[in-house]
Amino acid sequence: MGRITASREQLTGDPVYGSILASKFVNVMMWDGKKSTTQRVFYDALEQIRKKIPDREPIEVFTQAVENVKPNIEVRSRRVGGASYQVPMQVNRTRQQSLAIRWILMAVREKKGRPTAEKLAAELLAAYNREGTAMTRRENVHRMAEANKAFAHFAW
Repeated sequence: MGRITASREQLTGDPVYGSILASKFVNVMMWDGKKSTTQRVFYDALEQIRKKIPDREPIEVFTQAVENVKPNIEVRSRRVGGASYQVPMQVNRTRQQSLAIRWILMAVREKKGRPTAEKLAAELLAAYNREGTAMTRRENVHRMAEANKAFAHFAW
C-alpha cells in the first residue's frame, strides 16, 4: 500500500457541483497527477448521464450510485489457534466509501474498447439502478459475510 495521506481534511468540493465525494472520486481515479484530464472524463460521464436521465441532477445519480455500492459488512481474516477464519465485520463509513469508489473504478477499468467517460457513465447508471459489475462485487462481499456468519463470535 502507498502512503496514507490525510486528504479528507484538505478535500474541497469539486469545481462544478461543490461535491466532496466527486472530488474524492476524481482524486482516486486520477493517474500520474493528471487531474484536469480526469476531471474532463468525469464531467463527460456526468453529461452522458444527464442525457440519459434528464429529470435528475447527474451529481445526484452519481452520489446515489456510490451509496448503492457501499458494503455494510465484509469478511476479514482472523487467525484463531492456528486456523484462519473469515470473520464477518461491520464496515466503517470511510472504508465503505473508499471500497465503493474503488469497485466502481475497477469495473470501469476492466471494460475495454470504449472511451473511459462512456464506461464510467454506463457503470454509474448501472450502480444507480442497483446492477452492474460493482454491485455484483458488493453482493458477493455480502454473500461471503452471510455464509461465514457462524464465525461472527470471533469478531472483536
